[in-house]
Amino acid sequence: MQVVRSAAEIGAGYTVGTPYRKRIAAIVTEYRHNSHAEMIVGRLLGRFGYRSGLDVVSLYTDQTPSNDESREEAGKRGIPVFGTIRDTICCAAERSGLDGIVIIGEHGDYPLDSLGRKRYPRRRFMDETLQTLDELNVRVPIFSDKFLAWRLDDSLWIYEQLRRRGIPFFGGSSIPHVETQPAYDRRLLGEAEEWLVISFSNEVEAYGYHALELLQALAERRNGGETGIAAITALRGEAVWEALERGRPNELMRFAREAFRPEEVPHPQKLFPPVLFIVDYKDGCRGYVIQQNGLTERWRYLFRTGQDEFVSAACLSGQERPFAHFDTFTRMAERFLLTGEEPIPSERILYSSVLINRAMEALVHGSTILTPELHFPYSPNPVRRLR
Repeated sequence: MQVVRSAAEIGAGYTVGTPYRKRIAAIVTEYRHNSHAEMIVGRLLGRFGYRSGLDVVSLYTDQTPSNDESREEAGKRGIPVFGTIRDTICCAAERSGLDGIVIIGEHGDYPLDSLGRKRYPRRRFMDETLQTLDELNVRVPIFSDKFLAWRLDDSLWIYEQLRRRGIPFFGGSSIPHVETQPAYDRRLLGEAEEWLVISFSNEVEAYGYHALELLQALAERRNGGETGIAAITALRGEAVWEALERGRPNELMRFAREAFRPEEVPHPQKLFPPVLFIVDYKDGCRGYVIQQNGLTERWRYLFRTGQDEFVSAACLSGQERPFAHFDTFTRMAERFLLTGEEPIPSERILYSSVLINRAMEALVHGSTILTPELHFPYSPNPVRRLR
C-alpha cells in the first residue's frame, strides 16, 4: 500500500463510514502484532470481535517494522496512511470531519537514555497534533495511551498545553480499570492510609508506570480526595530488603505473600533483584510499589484502612491474546471520544506520569526526590467535557 504524501492527494469523493458515525485520526509509533496500536486501534477497526461506534479515517505510523500490519489493515478498509501527523489530521478534518484523535506512543525502536527511559516521541506527537488543531481552529477530544512523556518537562508541558486549550483528555494505563478478584466494597478506599502495589517484569519504566497509576487510582479515593504528593523514593536490589526490614511495609509484604502466593513459590529474596518505589503524600499517607520479575503474574494490591485492617485484590488483566483488558480500555476511550467527557480526572494521568519520571531519576542514586509539581489537590470525580 502506498503512503499518501498529503491530504490534497485524496480525491474529493473520499469517504469512510457514514455521516452518522464520528470520525477519528490515529497517530501511532508502530502497528504490528501485539502492539498497543493493534490492541486499541485494531479494536476501533472492528478486530477481535469488537464493535466500534467510531470510524478511523486516517492513520500515521512513525515507524514501519518488518512485521508491520498497518498497511494491510488500512488497505482493506480504504483508510489512507499519511507520512506526516499534520496531513493525517487535515485529511480527516477537511474531507470527512474530525471528531477525535487517538495517539499511541508505545512500542517501536526508540533509544534509551542514560536513566533507562525509552525516548518515545510522545511530546512530538502532541506538539504536532496541537499545532495542526490550532491551524484548523478545531478542538476535539484527544486520547493518548500510557504516561504523558518519558521526561518530566515534557509531561508538564503536554498537560499544560491541553489545559490551556480546554481540550478534553484521556489516556494512561488500562490496569486501574479492570475487575478485581475478589471484588470488594470500594467505599473502603475512603478509609485507606497506606497502599502496596505488587508489579512484575524487568522493564521498570513500562510496567512500573502501570503500578504507579494503579496506586494513584487507589489513593485518590481516600476521604477528602487527593491533597498532593511530597516526594518519591526509589530503591533497587538489597536496599529494598533492607528498607522493608526496617519499616512498616514489611508487614504489608508479609500479608501480601500470604494472600497472593502459593507455598511452593520461592521467597521473593530468591528471585530477580526488586525495585521499590515509596510515595509520600502531603497528608501523611504513604504508598509502595514493589516490582520484581517472578513475584507475580498479575498486578496485585492491598491497602490498610484506618481501622488497621487489610484489603487485598488481584487485577484481572488478560494474559493471552487479544488481552481482554483492552476491551474495557478501548470502550472507555471510545465513549470519551464520542461524548468529550473525561472518564477519570486528567490530573491522575499527570500525577502518575510525574511519578514514573521522578522514580526513574531517583532510581539511579537510590534516593528521594521532592515533587513540588504535585502539590496541588484534585477531586477523583472528573468534571470537564468539550463545550
